Amino acid sequence: MKKKEKYGAGRLFLALMMTGALSLTAYGEENTFVQGTTVNGLGISKMTVEEAEAHIQNFYSNEYQLTIRERNGVTETIQGKDIGFSVGLPGGALADILEKENAAGRVFGPDAGNSYRIQLENTYSPEALESSINSLRCIAGSNIITTADAHVSQYEEGKPFTIVPEVRGNNVYPDKVVQAVREAVATGATEVDLEEKGCYYPIQVTADNEQLKNLCDTMNRCREMEITYVFGEDMESLSAASICSWITGTMDGEIQIDREKAAAYVAELADKYDTSGRERAFHTADGRDIQINGAYGWKLDQAAETEALIAMIRTGQSQSREPQYAQRAALRGEQEWGQTYVEIDLTNQHVYMVQDGTVVWDAPCVTGNESKGHHTPPGIFTLTYKQRDRVLRGAKRADGSYEYESPVSYWMPFNGGIGLHDANWRGSFGGTIFKTNGSHGCVNLPPEKTRALYDLVYQGIPVICYH
Repeated sequence: MKKKEKYGAGRLFLALMMTGALSLTAYGEENTFVQGTTVNGLGISKMTVEEAEAHIQNFYSNEYQLTIRERNGVTETIQGKDIGFSVGLPGGALADILEKENAAGRVFGPDAGNSYRIQLENTYSPEALESSINSLRCIAGSNIITTADAHVSQYEEGKPFTIVPEVRGNNVYPDKVVQAVREAVATGATEVDLEEKGCYYPIQVTADNEQLKNLCDTMNRCREMEITYVFGEDMESLSAASICSWITGTMDGEIQIDREKAAAYVAELADKYDTSGRERAFHTADGRDIQINGAYGWKLDQAAETEALIAMIRTGQSQSREPQYAQRAALRGEQEWGQTYVEIDLTNQHVYMVQDGTVVWDAPCVTGNESKGHHTPPGIFTLTYKQRDRVLRGAKRADGSYEYESPVSYWMPFNGGIGLHDANWRGSFGGTIFKTNGSHGCVNLPPEKTRALYDLVYQGIPVICYH
């Protein structure tokens, strides 16, 4: 009986001891983080809050380094000590994590989810960090290979255009690298992947791009194309060699042309074939051969034709073309005003209407008063319009009246405010009247003769004035 009592007492004592031991163990563990706990990738298993805080601060302040993962397996590091790095933890952040683990039953293992991120209160020298970033080999190294899109080769005489394959280099956007590294340091991250952060220049066009292939085909057609300009009976040809020598490359799927060279070629055409403003030979109605000048004539629209020429080249198709003109004459040739025109002899004070090469009307006239400086300018013009029953007025005076008001029945302007018209206030025409008693610049005609001329002329008919 005594044996049994002794044995029972021993068992009770052992149970009490085990209970006490378990209680002490549980109490001790509740003050430490469970196995596998990490904060921002840094292990703090079995540490108290104070130990973990000291460990984290010590690591970041003394051992922190940022590993920068680059393309092709290359890595670089920035040491915390080189940038004056130090860290502070938000108050109560670690205690909250420990409390959470305890409340969850202190579960640990691969699926326990005991990895935490805390927004650290980090400090560092911005200037030192900037210097460290700018010293990275990915920014300042000598082995940087520039990424390049696939593109069409440059023109080489006698060689076809080909597609130059893309190059997957390792050059970065410096501003993106700076941003990625700053963000990593600010959060206390120990690693940043430049590829994941989009820091590398991307390839946007590869050698198998269909648009690029079509562009290359078009450029090779340029090697065989010819553009022919037509100027009446004359022609000018732009050769394939010249065209290809203007090609500077491609952009946005389009052939790029040296605009200055194209414009220079159009300017050469204008210099050769424009007649506006140049002296030309003229055979007068009374049989004289003289030189006349004036704005009338052919004049290329150089800006528009340059754009049209570039557009033609981009098609890669040979073609013939009449250029765009800012101004045209009746025809190409020595007598570009044609066979139908009005002729005003300022010296002999006579007007002729030539139709199909024959004088069909003529009359004496009175032109601008030379003694008052109201000269009728010589030149080649065109009739602006014609109008019946018009009142011609001079300059307006301060009192609202006009220097003169002259009603006319037939008004045919050809040079601004200068025109042909009837003048019923005159009793005679021709001779030397214009020297002292001429008009304000217009060509005065006998009233009885003016209607016939009015019926013969039309808007745009050449008007040739000469001495």
